[in-house]
Amino acid sequence: MLSEKEVSLLYETIMSAPGMGDRIKLDIRLPRKNVLLLVKVIEKGLQTRPGEALEGLLEAAGDGSSEALREIGFELLTKGGLSDMYNKLNALQPTGKEK
Repeated sequence: MLSEKEVSLLYETIMSAPGMGDRIKLDIRLPRKNVLLLVKVIEKGLQTRPGEALEGLLEAAGDGSSEALREIGFELLTKGGLSDMYNKLNALQPTGKEK
């Protein structure tokens, strides 16, 4: 098993490989329910706490990666016609420790 430092170094190595910064075009077809799920997964993944494995991955990806992922989520919701629904669903969710 790799240590946390080794995993972080591995992420940094992968993210700095040639071509990793190149823009690509994706043509994907998703059901709207999967768009909602994907956007929620992106949102939750960006809410890392210090010491979590994903924190190292986001740091290795570099500055602006978190914002780029948020923009991808926004674009998915917009293209899927789901922005209003997503916002209303988020308004229904309890905040903090309320459940």
